[in-house]
Amino acid sequence: MATSKQLFKIVDALAEVQRSSGQQYDTFRVRGKVFGYFWPRTQTVGLKQTLSEQRALVAERPDVFEEQFTAGGFGWVVVYLEGVEADELRELAFEAWRLSAPDELVAQVPDLAR
Repeated sequence: MATSKQLFKIVDALAEVQRSSGQQYDTFRVRGKVFGYFWPRTQTVGLKQTLSEQRALVAERPDVFEEQFTAGGFGWVVVYLEGVEADELRELAFEAWRLSAPDELVAQVPDLAR
């Protein structure tokens, strides 16, 4: 089971991430583009994914993942922290970051999902 502390450690380790806290959720950005949200009340995180990855995650484990919304050709997925291990959460967060970061920044960072 992943914890919010692990989530923040994972997100903060990604290049050029800005984390902002609101009253109900935290927002994760890279160079101004949002790639994730964290809701402390529900211990869930919303992460940007490809549409195919969104569908695959939800179909494979609907008790852990649910569709949040689709926008701009991407599918956002809600992740219940209690249902994922830290390593899987790291891969999902990296992918969300990678989908939002500019190409030149992605090229400078090793692929953490491998």
